[in-house]
Amino acid sequence: MSNDEEPLESAGYAAIVTLSVQWGDQDAFGHVNNAIPLRWFETSRIRLLEENGLGDLMNGAELAPLVASIACHFRRQVTYPDTVCVGTRVAELGRSRMTLTHAVYSQSQQRIVADGETVVVFVDRRAQRPTRIPAQVRAALGKRGRGALLGG
Repeated sequence: MSNDEEPLESAGYAAIVTLSVQWGDQDAFGHVNNAIPLRWFETSRIRLLEENGLGDLMNGAELAPLVASIACHFRRQVTYPDTVCVGTRVAELGRSRMTLTHAVYSQSQQRIVADGETVVVFVDRRAQRPTRIPAQVRAALGKRGRGALLGG
């Protein structure tokens, strides 16, 4: 992990990805379009699953982690060129859902520029119904998925 990721790591973000801001990420207002941080959250969310041995959930497994809701709080404008570090951690594990928190750290601004939450519901693909998070998934997410703020 680079030194630029340390603010997220020290804040307990378990999965951190470093991404270059693309020229095409900007909109007519000259800053990163509102939809882009949601894609960054997705990239970090998938990294969290993969780093915890749960990447197969994204490839047609019986259990599917589906986004039920997502929110982004835009703190500062981001422009090209920049590099961002995007962190994700498990904030809460419920019966059939988990709440993730995300933060976007701008290397050029040296601060958090956006943060947000995603609620993921675990669904049985065949029944198309929410299902209890299996013990092995819960254990995997509890290992590294939970940040320092949650004692993980």
